[in-house]
Amino acid sequence: MSRVRAVAADTPAAQTLLTEYFAARAAGFPGGGYRTVLPDPAVFVPPAGVFLILEDDAGEAIGCGGVRRLEPGPAGIRFEVKHLYVRPTARGAGGGGRLLAELEQHARDLGARELVLDTHHSLEAAAGLYARAGFQSIPAYNDNPNATVWLRKVLV
Repeated sequence: MSRVRAVAADTPAAQTLLTEYFAARAAGFPGGGYRTVLPDPAVFVPPAGVFLILEDDAGEAIGCGGVRRLEPGPAGIRFEVKHLYVRPTARGAGGGGRLLAELEQHARDLGARELVLDTHHSLEAAAGLYARAGFQSIPAYNDNPNATVWLRKVLV
């Protein structure tokens, strides 16, 4: 059975997955020009945030994602979902949804009242995942040049 566990964002498994994530985003970015910004591992250390990896039954890291604390938003303490990624060979088995649910729970445990994220409109599978999880469209909350869609979920 697969498992999700918290790790430091600079561990080898996390760095391997983040490198794959950024390479995939750059390769598939419409028109090229994807801007890679490596995350500061410190923003994923409680109480500022958390970084998770998803492991398959054999213990191999097959997905990752993090949440980090931002300035308060309209609903109060705000965390942002970052770098949600599942290897292509592991997609379709619910790992992305499991990671997102675990990230949401960790954010709640750290006091979050809302989650936000940014994404690109070309990521249709991600859009479906976020919609199923209850995220709704909002105006841009940052100036990320890689994003065309901004989403929010109020945590109750």
